[in-house]
Amino acid sequence: MKKNYFSVALILTIAASLSLSSCIGSFQLTNKVLSWNKQVGGKFVNELVFVAFWILPVYEITGLADLLVLNSIEFWSGKKALDEASMVIDGKDARYEVARDANGYTVTNLSTSESMRFDFDAADNSWSVNANGNSVKFMQFVDDTHVRMLNPDGSFSEVELSQEGVFAYQQLATPVTLRS
Repeated sequence: MKKNYFSVALILTIAASLSLSSCIGSFQLTNKVLSWNKQVGGKFVNELVFVAFWILPVYEITGLADLLVLNSIEFWSGKKALDEASMVIDGKDARYEVARDANGYTVTNLSTSESMRFDFDAADNSWSVNANGNSVKFMQFVDDTHVRMLNPDGSFSEVELSQEGVFAYQQLATPVTLRS
């Protein structure tokens, strides 16, 4: 008799999982960052920015914001949250305002008024992240074939925009524990 209950429960679970499919959302913030990255330069610059954004946990933060907040807003309201110039997001521990403008994004914790900003400086062709009054440049274009990239130890390396140069930077930037 118990075997029949198990079989019925299994069949109902499979049927429910097929008929009650969920909306995974558009991951709009993460896709906007990826789209921006594709426009930064050639494939080697794009790869370097991609690696830098993993070091600076940009992709981790945008993916988590999409997963926990933005996709839910999109699902329940039917509107894409980032279509607005700014919006308020209720996080687990605080409320955040995300504002965008022509030069980048500002994320502000509304409880503490602390903010973080990603900016492009056209004067020296660099990208930086600004938080708590501290600005950290993570990439600067040197010429058409080289960029200076932030290393995990805080120093900079000049990276050739070639497959070999990007590979060398990836090896430098990837912790040994992840390569093993």
